[in-house]
Amino acid sequence: MIGKWIDKLKAALNPTKLGFFKFFAKDETVWEEIEEAFINTDVGVETALKIVDELRNSSVKPEGLRKALKEKISSILGTQVSCLNFPSGVPAIFLFIGVNGSGKTTTIGKLAFKLKAEGKSVLIAAADTYRAAAIPQLEEWAKRCGVEILKQNEGADPGAVAYDAIDAAIARGIDVVLIDTAGRLHTKHHLVHEIKKIRGICEKKIPGAPHEVLLVLDAVSGQNGLIQAQRFLETVGISGIVLTKLDGTAKGGIVISIANNLNVPVKLIGIGEGLEDIGEFDPNEFVEALFGEG
Repeated sequence: MIGKWIDKLKAALNPTKLGFFKFFAKDETVWEEIEEAFINTDVGVETALKIVDELRNSSVKPEGLRKALKEKISSILGTQVSCLNFPSGVPAIFLFIGVNGSGKTTTIGKLAFKLKAEGKSVLIAAADTYRAAAIPQLEEWAKRCGVEILKQNEGADPGAVAYDAIDAAIARGIDVVLIDTAGRLHTKHHLVHEIKKIRGICEKKIPGAPHEVLLVLDAVSGQNGLIQAQRFLETVGISGIVLTKLDGTAKGGIVISIANNLNVPVKLIGIGEGLEDIGEFDPNEFVEALFGEG
């Protein structure tokens, strides 16, 4: 399974890799072209300039550039996997936020499948009570994954859904609660307030909850996604990022930009549409897939 996942990751990052590598064998005039390649793959201007300036001021030769870039990106990403937080003795409460179309519903379904395969019991809480299709979509995912779902009628109070879901999880001995929320922009103050309310409900029911507040970002959104993350971090707080649709873009450099600009780890990535196409973000695997041969 690990080998299969790495192969998928390599395939997802191949367009990004090609964007970098067509410049690697050139002479000292390569710096501007590398900078452009980084920007085109959504590493971002600030991060691109930082990497290029540091390498230009080092003693690296053109033939050693690939290795130097690999080491530089590894130093930005770090080497440790940022695992999801599973507390002892109480249900783990994971709250999912993000804009419409980012892939929250799909992410919750895939993660439910993954957690169940790992032997954990899962309850999905359908707290997006605004979007008409949200609850039926989650119901379908729950059915596919074979996990429980707690829902109320469309238009119900999302906080009440979260409250009831946590109560049910405690009563039934459920391991993990995955709480969906309505898509929102950070500028929608009443919806931001609602997230804060749900967080407060989680904390009241289980001290320390929610154990993860996961912002779901669409990799195709590029630097706009980085701006979203910065604003959500400032307004509601997030513990980690889920980067979706990494296979649908030639701009996997957004991972590097997030690591350089935010003190928030990428915890999960989605690289396909299948149930199994979600996994923990491993910076070492990412770098190897980005700089591997072929």
